[in-house]
Amino acid sequence: MTTVALKPATMAQALTRALRDAMAADPAVHVLGEDVGTLGGVFRITDGLAKEFGDDRCMDTPLAEAGILGAAVGMAMYGLRPVVEMQFDAFAYPAFEQLASHVAKMRNRTRGKMPLPITIRIPYGGGIGGVEHHSDSSEAYYMATPGLHVVTPATVADAYGLLRAAIASDDPVVFLEPKRLYWSKDSWNPDDPQPVEPMGRAVVRRTGTSATLITYGPSVPVCLEAAEAARAEGWDLEVVDLRSLVPFDDETVCASVRRTGRAVVVHEAGSFGGPGGEIAARVTERCFHYLEAPVLRVAGFDIPYPPPMLERYHLPGVDRILDAVARLQWEAES
Repeated sequence: MTTVALKPATMAQALTRALRDAMAADPAVHVLGEDVGTLGGVFRITDGLAKEFGDDRCMDTPLAEAGILGAAVGMAMYGLRPVVEMQFDAFAYPAFEQLASHVAKMRNRTRGKMPLPITIRIPYGGGIGGVEHHSDSSEAYYMATPGLHVVTPATVADAYGLLRAAIASDDPVVFLEPKRLYWSKDSWNPDDPQPVEPMGRAVVRRTGTSATLITYGPSVPVCLEAAEAARAEGWDLEVVDLRSLVPFDDETVCASVRRTGRAVVVHEAGSFGGPGGEIAARVTERCFHYLEAPVLRVAGFDIPYPPPMLERYHLPGVDRILDAVARLQWEAES
């Protein structure tokens, strides 16, 4: 029996490895963005790629997000597989017109003749003491744009696997990278990393019977911590990591909710018009006769991102999650 050699690695290292392996496997893969070449990116995710593959395949661009993504559209139309880095979540907004008008629509516009295999990497979310424009959770915008896949990892292995799968996809993928998890560590086998195939499947991170916490990206570790703390209250919480927001894995999510009879959706984005509303609606439509209480949401407040000193109040934490679970119990008993 062969023993797999697991090594401690960070999510950032796994993402770098995924980019390097994709570029080595396919000369059509090009990386472009602000400071991705010489500097290696603000978070050093592209560190060493320009030196290894040349600055024509890992290229620095002007500070013009609309131009960066527009250039990527042209590259993809001519057979390349561009990987775009948007330096911070809120910096990506100037490129949204290109994304919504061209990236998301080109395959449909050409009746399938011209797919755009573009991966748009966006560091997102809070928890790092960042200021406004550096900590947004903008996933709802991308989820509401037909034609895009939207994925986000929560583990080291998924960071590698999802990014490789995104780059290999012939459809455009918005790849949301939780900034607060860049330096999270896990045991991982870098000598035999695996892509996540197919994209679009959720995974149960912790089994339970009392209620289901539905979450993704930066909120997954928080939910796992809440599930451990809930044991003191006699609650056994299941945690589902969506991994993919579009396409959405109704099968895995609903199977969990039907088992537990209760659900809480947890995310950093604001509650009003946020991802949790869509997720709650899908669960309610498919699991209504199994639910013992309404589906609840624990989310960021409906405000622009607050100053660093206040973000611990803004972001969903263990106490707010457990309060929601307690409400589920009360609703079921009343």
